[in-house]
Amino acid sequence: MSTTKLTPAATLKKPGEHNPLMTQRFGADPYALVYNGRIYIYMTADVIETNPDGSPKPNSYQKINKINVLSSDDMVNWTDHGSIFAAGDEGAAKWGGNSWAPAAACKEVDGKMKFFLYFANSGNGIGVLSADSPVGPFTDPIGKALINRDTPNCANVTWLFDPAVWVDKDGSAYIYVGGGVPGWPPTPEQIEHPHTARMAKLGDDMISLATDPIAIDPPFLFEDSGINRIGDTYYYSYCSNFNVDGHPSASKYNLENGQICYMTSDSPFGPFTYQKAILKNPGFYFGPGGNNHHCIFEFNGKYYITYHSQILDAPLKTGGGYRCTHIDELTVNPDGSIEMATGTRTGVKQLKYFNPYETVSAATMSTMGGIDTVPADEITKQYGSGTMKVSGIDDGDWIMVSGVDFGADGAALFGGTFSVNADAKGAVTVRLDSLTDGTDAATLPIGDTAGASRLRVGTSIPEKITGVHDVYFLFSGSGYEWISWEFGK
Repeated sequence: MSTTKLTPAATLKKPGEHNPLMTQRFGADPYALVYNGRIYIYMTADVIETNPDGSPKPNSYQKINKINVLSSDDMVNWTDHGSIFAAGDEGAAKWGGNSWAPAAACKEVDGKMKFFLYFANSGNGIGVLSADSPVGPFTDPIGKALINRDTPNCANVTWLFDPAVWVDKDGSAYIYVGGGVPGWPPTPEQIEHPHTARMAKLGDDMISLATDPIAIDPPFLFEDSGINRIGDTYYYSYCSNFNVDGHPSASKYNLENGQICYMTSDSPFGPFTYQKAILKNPGFYFGPGGNNHHCIFEFNGKYYITYHSQILDAPLKTGGGYRCTHIDELTVNPDGSIEMATGTRTGVKQLKYFNPYETVSAATMSTMGGIDTVPADEITKQYGSGTMKVSGIDDGDWIMVSGVDFGADGAALFGGTFSVNADAKGAVTVRLDSLTDGTDAATLPIGDTAGASRLRVGTSIPEKITGVHDVYFLFSGSGYEWISWEFGK
């Protein structure tokens, strides 16, 4: 079946737009983990809520019990690793009802690299999951909250949520949590100094506390702890509350409602000194506002800030309050000060060309139209994260991989692995450089399954693909799901 005359499915990201990172699902409150040359982004898995008649309703945040995870080594093409079953009846932490605002860390424990995922059980405590891989499977190592309202100095924290974790050069690790403005209505003093942030040293096992939490005092704190070390300085960052505008002390901090700002200290325990705001509220850049949540990270020698917006709410006609994740560059000056970042749809530049001569998860893309992703194996089905495949395929659906380098010798072969139904029929066309009028370089037919549920298909490429191209995979037919692909010379 030819895809040449198919009308491509609509996309939520225009050519050249790298934000948001994905459009197949929502993802909020992003947190970054760098490991083994890849950046992993963990996100609150916003769930679209509907009324009994099926009409959309605003996000209540009470249905969220999963954590989305993506990874990339070029910051533009992202591999979808699924949605970690974190809390609730099907989750690893069955004692918890929600999994908000994840934080991730890795550390060698007992001679083995372990990965840890911290999350908020609504506004009443912090859970921790662990795994042997950054994409899971994640399990609950302690069977209860790591921090709750019985933890010393935490009973009076308005919102006991939004963890951030830092593993220092010597292996010591620290956790920062909390937020909210006490009192209703709050006094001007409570607005300026909520005293609802807490920090503690983690145990060597990363799943216990080595110290009781202590209070820190971010001015105008709302939520969203962040922690970094740059040189010998510790940076605590956070989101300001929504009572800043009009407050008599606002000018002292040069601060507005719902901005990301930071403080510095020469110790992870503080005291921290306020510096300035570094990212305005998403509403300033994109129209819809709402809360502001971020993570600062370094990757390949440059600094970035990941955050969320609500720019997909309108085109998807959801009920409001659903978030998607962005990344933009962050400038750290030689003196350690941080410049104000800018939220964009363009996002960051691709860091390196994509290698097509290795097996690639089909759930790797910079943008797409019409498709979905689902677990590709039994482990991923059980735990929610791991290996995903492209699903929901219909005529005209597509995915795109940016900046693929086929080299001077070029690609002469193209192959893929699929899950198929008995009546599977269709094709994947490789289209170069433009979705609407690009060059069709190869077509991979899908059919004749002979009763198999898994199908491996290959084809020769009539004229070798050389050089660097944006590669579109355009689908026709139905009854199949795409697991992986690769090109050959």
